[in-house]
Amino acid sequence: MNPDLTPLGIFHTALSIVAIVSGAIALYRNKQITLNNRLGQVYVVTTLITCLTAFGIFRHGGFGPGHWLTVVTLVTLLVGTLAEKSTVFGGVSAYVGVISFSFSFFLSMIFTVTEALTRLPPEQPLAANQEAPILLAARGILLLAFVIGVFFQVRRLRTVGS
Repeated sequence: MNPDLTPLGIFHTALSIVAIVSGAIALYRNKQITLNNRLGQVYVVTTLITCLTAFGIFRHGGFGPGHWLTVVTLVTLLVGTLAEKSTVFGGVSAYVGVISFSFSFFLSMIFTVTEALTRLPPEQPLAANQEAPILLAARGILLLAFVIGVFFQVRRLRTVGS
């Protein structure tokens, strides 16, 4: 086990794996993350807890950019939940929900890829720091995948809604 990981870090990492896997399966099977099924519920709850535990992790000394992304992730979870469980967004609620939960997954993948590439392999991580070229490329690929995915999700919603 990595000596840099505290018990909170281990719990956070384990739960984040559950969140990523459940979100990925939901996107694959259902073409979206939604609170209307168990996979989506598991994703949202585990992502919420992962975000909350992230506030207790200060790998780089204090409240940093990762913590701000965590705040944005929490906001997207809230917006997605409001979109699905209320009428606050009116006729565009389905779109707001799909885009919000997909964006939260995109942010989660940024965290996942960043942590993986800056920690693995333990002897010589693939990325020396947060600005390493491999990380910038990975983030660009994730952004492209997010944009393409949202395009197809919105198109699917329009088709189903017609």
